[in-house]
Amino acid sequence: MPYEPKIYRELYKEKDLYHFQVTIEETDLDIAIRQERFNPKIKDMVYLLVQKERLLLKDYIKKDPEFIKALEPYAPLPGAPLSALSMSKAAQLAGVGPMAAVAGYFSEIVGKMLSNYSGEVIVENGGDIWLKLKKTRTVGIFAGNSPFSNRIGLEINPNRTPLGICTSSGTVGHSLSFGKADAMVIVAESAILADAVATAACNMVKSERDLERAVNFALDIPGVIGALSILGDKMAAKGYIRLVTL
Repeated sequence: MPYEPKIYRELYKEKDLYHFQVTIEETDLDIAIRQERFNPKIKDMVYLLVQKERLLLKDYIKKDPEFIKALEPYAPLPGAPLSALSMSKAAQLAGVGPMAAVAGYFSEIVGKMLSNYSGEVIVENGGDIWLKLKKTRTVGIFAGNSPFSNRIGLEINPNRTPLGICTSSGTVGHSLSFGKADAMVIVAESAILADAVATAACNMVKSERDLERAVNFALDIPGVIGALSILGDKMAAKGYIRLVTL
């Protein structure tokens, strides 16, 4: 599937970070670490980790094909890999199927591994981000045809990281969504959780009247610390959401 961005990051323009990409099938990672910490072995390590985790998950799905089809919380079989267990746990909290958390899972495992080598790490997988920062940076928001698109961003304090920042959209991209939000952005302690909750909250937005309800739903889930919903020229935000103009 071609990469279709959901969240654009102004921080990717900063010259103190080295950016590289790792792509294996649907997993399309855009990664930034401190320039002085990069070497070619780092990229190889990421590739091998993603390859291994994808194979484990694909092998599991062959044994349990309902896992990939489920649109509601689904209990994995005994002996399931960490990926399936982690995705299912987040999906249970959000009330969605476990595959709603797959992009966030890969962002998080790569980010955590790289944080052993670099004090700053940003990993994006199709708009789902795991980050650990050393200075304040801005995450720009893409919201389709909304007038807010590329005009506002989230200012992220490094003291609040590591964090997951994930988005779901009913109008942008190919991911399955039953909602109509131009952007549903979730900030959470885990990118896996943020990914699942973004899907669930976006599904709730059928009209402008649902924006606040979706945000409140998200903030009621343990581990979620901020939520922002956008539909056209209307938005709702609550929790750890510091908006700045771009």
